[in-house]
Amino acid sequence: MRRAISAVLRGLNTIALLALVLIFAMPFIWMLSTSLKTLSETMVFPPQWIPLDPVWKNYSDAWNTGPFLNYFMNSVIIAVGILILQMLTIIPAAYAFARYKFVGSGFLFGIVMVTLMIPAQLIFLPVYLELSAFKLLNTHLGLILPFASSAFGIFLLRQAFMQISDELIEAARLDQAAEWKVIVQIMVPLVKPVLVTFALFSFIAHWNDYFWPLVMTTNETARTLPLGIAKIREVEGVATWNILMAGNVILVVPILIVFFLSQRQIIKAFVYNGVK
Repeated sequence: MRRAISAVLRGLNTIALLALVLIFAMPFIWMLSTSLKTLSETMVFPPQWIPLDPVWKNYSDAWNTGPFLNYFMNSVIIAVGILILQMLTIIPAAYAFARYKFVGSGFLFGIVMVTLMIPAQLIFLPVYLELSAFKLLNTHLGLILPFASSAFGIFLLRQAFMQISDELIEAARLDQAAEWKVIVQIMVPLVKPVLVTFALFSFIAHWNDYFWPLVMTTNETARTLPLGIAKIREVEGVATWNILMAGNVILVVPILIVFFLSQRQIIKAFVYNGVK
């Protein structure tokens, strides 16, 4: 009887998980399906999930609606540039908060945490005026600098650093290792899963960012993929949903590639319990 009940519960659990996966996958399936339809097929009701004759030309049409190569390169430069600067700032900051007790450390860390509560829409005007004063509007640098650090990254990494045993660090210092060597050769490798997870979150957030590039740019010089895809709806004043969905697939594919390449490290980060 117990085995039968256990088998039934496992079956119900599997069904529930499959249903949950399907719920989250449905928008992506619909996006992919619509991207391969003709415009008339997108208006059919009830909707047809599998297009009878896939229209691959939708992707070239979406790409040719604007300087998409320029949008793509801008997205790569900005997302990767932000990530590099964030790594250079959050790692030493998190190490200092985790391993040093100095006057005002608690207060300063509290200020870092408070910045998590401030929405970007609240501070965009002074940031815009400052960037304008330095003539950084419509530049890659102007879109990168406001995100050169991350309060969430400092918090996440500090918690990971605090789980590393003091004996390991003291042993490195007894061997006369410099602080930068302790960070680069000991601390960073031990929290690699956490770093990869944060890098993925940061990359996705800034790859998909629509608000800041819209506010900080007035021409095509530094505009990114989300802004380029938004312009597809403006073509001839008609909502070409098939072309729009093809553009969204182009936007999503790099994120999926990055996710699949880093999924092992993400899983490790969620089961990370420190060094034993």
